[in-house]
Amino acid sequence: MAKTSLEMVEEFKSFIDFVQELKTMDEEHWNSPISEGKWSLKDVISHIMLWDKYFYEEGIEKIKLGQSVTVRHLKFDEFNANAREYAKTQTRDSIINQFLEYRNKIIDDITGLPEEDYIKEYKDGDRKKFSIRGYLRGFISHDKHHKKQIEKYVKSIQ
Repeated sequence: MAKTSLEMVEEFKSFIDFVQELKTMDEEHWNSPISEGKWSLKDVISHIMLWDKYFYEEGIEKIKLGQSVTVRHLKFDEFNANAREYAKTQTRDSIINQFLEYRNKIIDDITGLPEEDYIKEYKDGDRKKFSIRGYLRGFISHDKHHKKQIEKYVKSIQ
């Protein structure tokens, strides 16, 4: 059975508590690869935060303001490489605080929307379909993927 918009928002929101718990990790573990050949925890959270920022500014906020959605299909590898570079310029706390800022902005803007606004399809910057429901569906699974990696890492260092 398909999840309701409320259930999806709650699931999307649940990642906030998970990330806040990571504030207790020391900088050494925060900056170490989460497994052989993988990114650091800081890189992963920076990556998630910057995707949230992008989709907020180019999608969710535009919908809220009644403007055209400008989300485009980006080159993932390039975007992610830039996220890793950005992480090098930030502290653990600043990355977490930025994550909280953008995740909360998204949640604030979509909480309480009528169901039809969740499923409404907008044309994005590439003239493809964009919906809040589709965005949430994609990023909840993205969060789960990274959460599993991070949990495995945390278990390995305890």
